Amino acid sequence: MDQAPTRFRIVPDDYHVPYAGTAADGRKFFLSDELFSRDSSYVGLFLWKADGTFDEVKVDKVTRPAGLPPGQAASANADKLVAARLAELGKYVLEPIDVEPFTKEIDNITFGWEVSQYEGEYSIHIEPGDFIAYYEPWDGLGYDT
Repeated sequence: MDQAPTRFRIVPDDYHVPYAGTAADGRKFFLSDELFSRDSSYVGLFLWKADGTFDEVKVDKVTRPAGLPPGQAASANADKLVAARLAELGKYVLEPIDVEPFTKEIDNITFGWEVSQYEGEYSIHIEPGDFIAYYEPWDGLGYDT
């Protein structure tokens, strides 16, 4: 592929992508409580307009679970916060979504889906934490962790 991808698919699963789909207002969403930087964990709600273009990010800093090795993703055990963010979506549907990659800086931390290239191969990985990476054909059916 000679050009960076402009769209990719996120498919909900039982591993790192439990919450992806369409909100009651038609926006596409991805919600994770596994986002992390060196010392912090985050619950992040990524939102795209109905056409898959970036809309907004809602981020909450939470306590990183004790004893978790640096560089390892894990649930932040923020079930009430996750439930509150899901409630904001109204009646949502978990389903594959086709969206554009984006990044946004919040408090000097990059959040979003970042496009990168290594040895001529493009990938799209989640930030912060880089624990999900999608590759061509961008169908969302498999990702590296």
